[in-house]
Amino acid sequence: MNELEIKELIRETLSPRRFQHVCGVVEAAEELASRFGVDPKKARIAGWIHDYVREWPVDRWYEVAKERGVNPEFFDVAEMLHGPIAASMLSDVFGIDDKEIADAIRYHTSGRIGMSQLEKVVCLADYIEAGRSFPAVEELREKAKADLDLALASAFDNTIRFLLDKNKPIFPLTIYARNDLWRTVSDRRTL
Repeated sequence: MNELEIKELIRETLSPRRFQHVCGVVEAAEELASRFGVDPKKARIAGWIHDYVREWPVDRWYEVAKERGVNPEFFDVAEMLHGPIAASMLSDVFGIDDKEIADAIRYHTSGRIGMSQLEKVVCLADYIEAGRSFPAVEELREKAKADLDLALASAFDNTIRFLLDKNKPIFPLTIYARNDLWRTVSDRRTL
């Protein structure tokens, strides 16, 4: 599938509101990719596909995740399942066999230790795309102009604070990703 065909499939699959968000992620991912030396085409493709199954009912997420052998750790927080499911469909639905794109889709919500630059770009793009509106988003957009790791570490901090305030579960990979990114930022500052 080429990018236009992917875009049309995503448009047909998602609600207009979610599709608008995806378009924003694609734009932000391309911009971040160009800024931080990442392949913009891969960033755009991952951006289009990252929320492919986001609007499925939760019971379908669990069913398909089990069928496709999604890592059981993702089952603890249902909202995390849409990334790994979409990543598992990359080859058979979209005809794309690219581990780097698959990982960017798989971890776009959770993050993980040792994220690739593409993973960071897609994750942050999802967080700061133009349609997002929350108290810290402008500050994060400013940080993203200069430092991908700092911006993403700060974004994870913001997410964790939000989840704590709402008494929601925090996915362990997000904590690990946050700690790993802050370690990277701190190590750079001490050089």
